Amino acid sequence: MFDNFSGDGLGVLSAPVYSLYEATHAALGPSRAFSDATRAFFENPGNPFSKTPWAKSVVAACEVFERVTRRYGKPAFGIKDVLVGGERVAVHEEIVWQRPFCNLLHFSRAVRGARRPDPKLLIVAPMSGHYATLLRGTVAAFLPNHEVYITDWVDARMVPAAEGRFDLDDYIDYVISMLHTLGPDTHVVGVCQPSVPVMAAVSRMEAEQDPYIPQTMTLMGGPIDTRLSPTKVNDVAVDKGIDWFRSNVITKVPFPHPGFMRDVYPGFLQLSGFMTMNIDRHVNAHKSLYFDLVRGDGDNAQKHREFYDEYLSVMDLTAEFYLQTVETVFINFALAKGEMTHRGKPVDPAAIRNVALLTVEGENDDITGHGQTQAAHGLCVNLPPEKKAHYTQMGVGHYGVFNGSRFRSEIAPRIADFIRSNAAPSVVPRGGGAAKRPVSSDAERPKPRLVKE
Repeated sequence: MFDNFSGDGLGVLSAPVYSLYEATHAALGPSRAFSDATRAFFENPGNPFSKTPWAKSVVAACEVFERVTRRYGKPAFGIKDVLVGGERVAVHEEIVWQRPFCNLLHFSRAVRGARRPDPKLLIVAPMSGHYATLLRGTVAAFLPNHEVYITDWVDARMVPAAEGRFDLDDYIDYVISMLHTLGPDTHVVGVCQPSVPVMAAVSRMEAEQDPYIPQTMTLMGGPIDTRLSPTKVNDVAVDKGIDWFRSNVITKVPFPHPGFMRDVYPGFLQLSGFMTMNIDRHVNAHKSLYFDLVRGDGDNAQKHREFYDEYLSVMDLTAEFYLQTVETVFINFALAKGEMTHRGKPVDPAAIRNVALLTVEGENDDITGHGQTQAAHGLCVNLPPEKKAHYTQMGVGHYGVFNGSRFRSEIAPRIADFIRSNAAPSVVPRGGGAAKRPVSSDAERPKPRLVKE
């Protein structure tokens, strides 16, 4: 879910390449306008030919063309209500913490009456090319019985270069700062790529005896040790080496985007990597959409739209974060080998003694190989066995680890049970509840100007 490339044909990227991508999209404008007009003409009820097979095929072709040439913006979570204790209640999104590259969203539930407080759950979404809305189903599954928060990462091309860099150390700082904001009775879930920085953050907090450590840490489909059962994703990173990535996949944001001249790993390149890994599947899916539209199969067509509206929405990553993550996680295996550092201090999972650990893997995961996430248990040598658990979900791939019917029916209930089993009463730190200063956090830096899309 982070590093998907397939070959040497990418060539050397530069600012003009990103500009060429933008120009190509703009050049398609007239064709898209003609296609939209053609579609409107042939599906107009006043057109006597609108119900003919030929007209339906034209309309279907126009929609497929529009969808494969569209620039997909950031989707909305769109969670309006949820069933809590047998009652349907409204859900309101609110930002409770902000930095230039991330907003922390809280899905506030309008629960009425007195009831036992639900566990606070921080979901750390992947900063890997897709927006946090890819975890919409993850959020929805936990909402009935948890106070859910999620990291809503900001597209790097929308952050002005004046806001500074954002690398893996900053990512870890963000996680620590969010845990300080939410308090000591929080539970954290790292989905895929965040597994490493989440584990690093908890390791540093435990080493510093931070009173705001989470009560539990769940790592799902994360690349803790990519030497185990390496996938195609892992092999590409090792074979190419960091210099190849620096020369071939980094470019500058073109004008007129707010992040003009920022070095990034562009979302369109990440998307091409995702697509080429299973190109036949995507081609067949769009063929199926065409025939579903011709037949008038609205249900299947709508499922296609909903999936690809999310899948084709991508964001840019800062170059420094991307390159540091590739080198640290996929090339040097730094966390697994005990060589990872954060702000010059060692990241040692052996320091974790209090935070209960659950790891989750998918049987058919072709992104994070079998055993890569479970390896976290071997690193937490001082964590008691009763605070450790692992679960492998049979019959699911990478996406199924955090979304879909089996996630809802089998994985999410296990995570919820693990959280409840390891939850402790809230403890107010000494000093009247004042938070201990975050470990090497951005609290020591001048407060940055907040950036919103």
